[in-house]
Amino acid sequence: MCTDDGIAAVLAEDRALLHWKAMHALGDQGLAEQAVQETLLRAWRACSRFDERKGSVRTWLLAIERNVMIDIARSRAARPGDTGWDDVHEIGDARYSLPDFADGLVDGLLVAQLLDRLPAPQRAAVVEVILHDRAYHEVAQEFGVPVGTVKTRVHYALRSLRELPRGA
Repeated sequence: MCTDDGIAAVLAEDRALLHWKAMHALGDQGLAEQAVQETLLRAWRACSRFDERKGSVRTWLLAIERNVMIDIARSRAARPGDTGWDDVHEIGDARYSLPDFADGLVDGLLVAQLLDRLPAPQRAAVVEVILHDRAYHEVAQEFGVPVGTVKTRVHYALRSLRELPRGA
């Protein structure tokens, strides 16, 4: 990965996943692109320390991206956007009525970590049915399996997640 060809391969293979996760967690196109760029920059700088015995490049990149997104959330919380006197009244009420940005980011990261604990077929079913709010029959058709199989995967996935310890 520490060569031009290596980073090009990583970009081709994992950039879309990194961008999707950042966009999902941060909710802003510009911040998502910033997170991906910072992730790849940190990975490039630390590529000599990557140990494939500890996990895949993708897992390593996702861990770096998680740290980048936490840094972005902390930065935004510490330095809210510039506000002019004309905007104070409009922003004042809305700022306290919306959920905290950092809380939403942490929740998204926790969901991603919990989903990573599920087997791939169960994870895919939960993401499509629960998170994307799609009908069982649509998902079954897309996956090429019976509707009952999708329902079973979602059932067992949710049961597994409920059985995790609270601190997990």
